Amino acid sequence: MSSARFIVFEGPEGSGKSTQIARLADRLRSLGRDPLVTREPGGTPAGEAVRSVLLDPRYHIGPLAEFLLYAACRAQHVEDVIAPALASGRDVVSDRFGGASVAYQGHGRGLDLDLVHDVNRRAMAGVRPDLTLLLDLDPADGLRRAAARAGHDRLESESLAFHLRVRDGFLEQARHDPTWHVIDASGSEEAVAADVWEAVARLLANDLGKTGP
Repeated sequence: MSSARFIVFEGPEGSGKSTQIARLADRLRSLGRDPLVTREPGGTPAGEAVRSVLLDPRYHIGPLAEFLLYAACRAQHVEDVIAPALASGRDVVSDRFGGASVAYQGHGRGLDLDLVHDVNRRAMAGVRPDLTLLLDLDPADGLRRAAARAGHDRLESESLAFHLRVRDGFLEQARHDPTWHVIDASGSEEAVAADVWEAVARLLANDLGKTGP
């Protein structure tokens, strides 16, 4: 059985995470792997219910309450979905994980970073990504992309200044964690997919063997 890998995609609004996750999952399946694709907030029935509240622009949710809701979803997600899948030998590909809270609630909202890291550690229960792919994009460009979709969620409705702080938070994490890989998301879908696969292929090198990327 191949070693299971936990791969996370992070990035600002409109960075193309959903598209690249789908492409990566297809590529992994073509190699005979069986990736579980999931997302945060969400991934479990309770998490999806909380997601509908967290992203609803009709609700005002304070920074601490917002973070604790994300953390609760994360704890359930790890316990019910991520840890069991990895233990069974399945790769997990997630749209966001703990780094999102550091960027959005820590840097974006201004919550104490020590608090965010401490609660994250408890929620993640020792489960950490093998690779975090940061699809980096100028927030103004990302928000323009997001505006082309129907409707705006609560985070997409935030100010450009907020999203600039979030981007800084993502890049700060990438500078200090060698398991993060920054990808320029301003290029074509094909170019971004090639960069994603290059990073993932390095991670899987021992498992791919003669198959190759």
